[in-house]
Formats: sequence, structure tokens, C-alpha cells
Amino acid sequence: MKATIGIKKDNREAVVEMLKQLLADEHVLYTKYRNAHWNVEGIDFHSKHVFFEEEYGKLESTIDEVAERIRMLGFYAPGSMQQFLELSELKENGPEQNDSASFMKVLLEDHESIIKFIRKNIGDNAEAHNDEGTADFITAIMQMHEQMAWMLRSSLKTFK
Repeated sequence: MKATIGIKKDNREAVVEMLKQLLADEHVLYTKYRNAHWNVEGIDFHSKHVFFEEEYGKLESTIDEVAERIRMLGFYAPGSMQQFLELSELKENGPEQNDSASFMKVLLEDHESIIKFIRKNIGDNAEAHNDEGTADFITAIMQMHEQMAWMLRSSLKTFK
């Protein structure tokens, strides 16, 4: 059955292309958090192990919500690692060392990249594509990433 939600098909397609990249970026970032959770070492191992787990839990819900938003708009969500790596602007890279600061720097860069991507697309979704629902939806995701980035940035701060 077709989605008849008051948004033209070409507008929905444009929104879905943006959401596919966002879904891929979220999945790549999620995988990087799992890597950090599993492989972090150092004096702060336990606290960072727990921290990374809490953070990837947030991303897990977001991944599901983005995929479901794509389906609500009448399209299929990508679901393979190959598709995610092709669609994502994030690179599948990790730190050179397994200390928490090295992991956090890589994760922070990715959060900032996602924040910029979403900020660039909010207006188009609402105005050019007549999809205020997706604009609101991605605004909430951007705010989550801003908070996660702040946590990482604050954890990386050093005092002299």
C-alpha cells in the first residue's frame, strides 16, 4: 500500500536519501562505540567501559527510529554493512591506541560530523520538501548528538 501522507513522492525520495546517509552514519558510529567498549584499556577502563556502553545504547534506539522513519515515508531502509559503508560519510577507522582519550577523540569527530550534516538538512526537509515531521525528528537526533559530543569534549578537557 502506498504512503499517502501529504508529501509528494519526489520530496519523500529526497528526504529518504538524506535519512539513508544518517542511518548509515549512525550505524558506523554505533560500531565504533562497540569497539571502544570492548577494547578500551587504561586506568579508567571500568568507567569508560560503562560510559561507552551507555552511549551505544542511545545510538541503538536512534538507528531503529531512523530506519522506521524511512519505512513511514514509503521506502525500504538499507540494512547491510556494505550499504552502510557505501552510504556513510564517516570513515571506519579507530584510534592508534586503545586508551579512552584516543577513542573519545575519534568519536567526537564523528558526532560533530553528524551534527553538521543534520543542521545542513533541517531547513530543506521542512521548506523544500514539505516534511516538517522529519525536520522535527532529525532536530531531536541532532540535539542528542550535541549532548553526546559535549560529554566527550568535557571528558577530554585537561587543566594546567
